[in-house]
Amino acid sequence: MSILMSCASKLLLRAIPFGLGRWLLALSLLAGWAAAHAVVPEPVRAALARAQIDADSLSLWVAPVGTDTPRLAHQAERLAHPASVMKLVTSAVALQRLGPSWQWNTGVYFDGPVQRGVLEGSLILQGRGDPRLVTERLWLLLQRVRQLGVQEIRGDILLDRSHFALPPGDPGAFDGEPYRPYNVLPDALMLNQKSFTLSFRPDAARGLAWVSAEPVLTGVELPASVPLDRHPCGEWRAALAADFSQARRLKLGGSYPAACGEKTWPIAYQDPGSYDARLIDAAWRGVGGRLRGAVREGRVPAGLAPAFEFASPSLAEALRDMNKFSNNMVAQHTLLALSPVLPARFEPARAAALETLLQGPGCAPGEIVLDNGSGRSREERITAHCLARVMQWSWAQPWMPELLASLPVAGVDGTARRAVAASGRAHFKTGSLANVAALAGWIHLPSGRRVVVVAFINHPLAAQREARAALDAVVQWVLDDKELNAP
Repeated sequence: MSILMSCASKLLLRAIPFGLGRWLLALSLLAGWAAAHAVVPEPVRAALARAQIDADSLSLWVAPVGTDTPRLAHQAERLAHPASVMKLVTSAVALQRLGPSWQWNTGVYFDGPVQRGVLEGSLILQGRGDPRLVTERLWLLLQRVRQLGVQEIRGDILLDRSHFALPPGDPGAFDGEPYRPYNVLPDALMLNQKSFTLSFRPDAARGLAWVSAEPVLTGVELPASVPLDRHPCGEWRAALAADFSQARRLKLGGSYPAACGEKTWPIAYQDPGSYDARLIDAAWRGVGGRLRGAVREGRVPAGLAPAFEFASPSLAEALRDMNKFSNNMVAQHTLLALSPVLPARFEPARAAALETLLQGPGCAPGEIVLDNGSGRSREERITAHCLARVMQWSWAQPWMPELLASLPVAGVDGTARRAVAASGRAHFKTGSLANVAALAGWIHLPSGRRVVVVAFINHPLAAQREARAALDAVVQWVLDDKELNAP
């Protein structure tokens, strides 16, 4: 009802100088607006009832592109947890402040001369927040070092992480899942998301599944194989009885169901502090390089110029990874890129983002609570109306095509590939946490009209499938609504 009260107050203040007749007319128009827009549509209400979720747990805003007048609004001024839908806000602010072609750069330094293929000193890698420095691109970086004549490093390989100033954290603190890649914490030198992938290939003739890991990490052992079993695929990860508690030795005490065929399992490395050193040591030797010293933490000496800077993919490309696959680490690094002071911290980055939101879409401080920009947070909140204004504002910006292309296509790819309603006709960002189911995006109607849709469910039962069905019912209502579909 807060939106109705706000509208009523504005109408009353505007109507008083014009007399009672116009005031009564304004009030009657407001009553008609309330009847048309404040009621949750029956199909949506029925879907919520099946999920045993009350309608007051839903925040909703639906409006055609280009207008702030909703076709449907419910609890739209209430702060709600958006889960990963908050990445839409981070994306829009970053595109506005940095531009779609902006890039992160990793500094590469030679602390000594190169003579006859030998670097008489140390190689220093200064991370500056590139979230897409994956194994393939690290290989290209090290090949560039080789092309500059370095075959052997007489000193060490130093890792400089000083570009970020973040407090230490526990990757398992959010949900007790420290080995999930989505829980990897930000790091100025982020190599391959500090993760590796186990691959399982059944060999029925030998009664086992071959096990391999990518990338190779120096000093880390894993079993070459595990026994096959005849159980249904089902919870195959649990059947492996994995023990990742030892950084140097990964244990698989169970078996692998033959019915699963070939599978992969992405895992965040249990000792993220040593991950980069293990990966770089293996990668440098893998490209034919020799190292006399060790891979360790260090800083770039004052006044030393870089041998070269290794550029990341563009921000627009990074946002595709972030939004289509809901990558929390990329979102956090994107927000940290907005920090106006170095070393980068979340507090000044949030202040810069909020300034843009106030000046652009006009979201007031009381309508949004930013934390790390990913939605992987217990604190982040936003109103449905504020997010809708961000989306309407974004639609009018020159970088809008890059934002739209970064989002999953309903029923086609990314996190929205299972969305049945509006399949192929919508770009959606979805979000889910223990108590949250959320959806926001643009629906492209057959008439050519675009519609902004924002829907949050904050309820203890929001994680169940029936809650997601209620969001699908919102989408279906938009597709069926005669007024929105009118030529």
